[in-house]
Amino acid sequence: MNSSNRSITGALLTLLEQHSSVPGSLSTRVYRAIRSAILDSTLRTGDRLPSTRALAADLSISRSTAEVAYAQLEEEGYLTRGVGSGSYVSADTALRASGRNRAASPLPFSSAQALSRRGRQIADMGGCVDAREVRAFSAGMPALESFPAEVWHRLLTRHARERPADWMRYGDRQGLPQLREAIAQYLSLSRGVDCNADQVIVLTSSQQALGLIATMMLDAGDRIWMEDPGYGGAQTAFSGAGANIVPIPVDSNGMCVDHAMRAAPHARLAYVTPSHQYPLGMTLCLPRRLQLIEWARRENAWIVEDDYDSEFHYDSRPIAAIHGLDRHQRVLYVGTFSKVLFPGIRIAYLVVPKPLVSSFVTARSQVDGHTSSLMQAVLAEFMQDGHFMAHVRRMRELYRARRDIFMDEMQRHLSDRLRPQPTQGGLQTACLLNDQRQSDKRLAGIAARSGIDLPLLSRLYLGDVKQSGFVMGFSALTPAQIGDGIQVLARAWKD
Repeated sequence: MNSSNRSITGALLTLLEQHSSVPGSLSTRVYRAIRSAILDSTLRTGDRLPSTRALAADLSISRSTAEVAYAQLEEEGYLTRGVGSGSYVSADTALRASGRNRAASPLPFSSAQALSRRGRQIADMGGCVDAREVRAFSAGMPALESFPAEVWHRLLTRHARERPADWMRYGDRQGLPQLREAIAQYLSLSRGVDCNADQVIVLTSSQQALGLIATMMLDAGDRIWMEDPGYGGAQTAFSGAGANIVPIPVDSNGMCVDHAMRAAPHARLAYVTPSHQYPLGMTLCLPRRLQLIEWARRENAWIVEDDYDSEFHYDSRPIAAIHGLDRHQRVLYVGTFSKVLFPGIRIAYLVVPKPLVSSFVTARSQVDGHTSSLMQAVLAEFMQDGHFMAHVRRMRELYRARRDIFMDEMQRHLSDRLRPQPTQGGLQTACLLNDQRQSDKRLAGIAARSGIDLPLLSRLYLGDVKQSGFVMGFSALTPAQIGDGIQVLARAWKD
């Protein structure tokens, strides 16, 4: 073997070692090693490769293995082979490799240079991060141990076994008709929502619903009203669409609509959580609901009603949804099953005015096509058979008891530090620091070192005026976990 072939063989030995973890046969590893050498210009146009006999001897492989690798390279155009003349790197392949190497070595760049203005804005805002495990006092987590898992498993198994073709193919873009019918009936009976199944769009999350609304209803620069403090996921969705958010304060009666009309009378959209304001917990009073509807009618504007946990009212019946009061088709209604059932179900819904249904369904199809047909079928039967409402009734009683225990334990152990806000429902409550000069971020850091999760209230404010405190969840915790968590927190803050 001449010196040129010896250097080539040495390079191939090195590349072969680097490809030792590549799955596949030995011939595949040899093929990929030679191809890499060509693509990174270790082997150049016209370079002659060792014969299959010589390569086999030098690499301690069989000649047939070398032949299979060479044949594959020849078929793909990397090598030119001739009987008696040897195997050479193809000129065309080497030229392509040279171009590839130039393209694969760009000047260093930052994410700020690579992303669009909208992309940078979205990245800077951060994503929506939900708790993945039950901890004191993560917010928004249902009591998973109390879910009727056996009933769900039985329905799931039967649907998966009996009609596999129904869930293996592409599903309805708008959602399974049976589920849309069940949702429309539930909303009509329990929330006073005036809709039919044709207006319901089944989605994977309420965040997807908000993103879809932002895409379809907002142009860059449009002004929208948002409760302050308010849900960060909505802020992310609307700001990501280029909208200008106008923070609107809330009081004991909910969003201050008079303030909103003075601040931005010609806004395009208002986002509200009227049944149970997130995160402070008050209910939007009826006069303000009617005021909001009249503003939307007069300004040709839209109301996004996020009814994220309306199933859980403990001390009184909830006021009917704004959607049921609206006679002008200006309300887009968002709901989810993640809080009432379990987060992994990945099913939510959006109710839109009839003239908008087709456009929204088309836009949805460009995002993810459809929600899991199997999970939709199981949920539809779960609702039709009465399991859903039975579960809601059980959880309402369970969460009411846990809320009361939480309030009692807070009063007993942390009244000198925190002031829980009155809450008539939901899975969490806002707790304000008695001393607003203290840093809630610093106190949350101390709590985290003791295994306690305290979502910051101050991060949910949009305007300059903020209150320090935490959004503390209680629904997923047993009475013992609630008591232990509060006592751990009290000790951590005293040390």
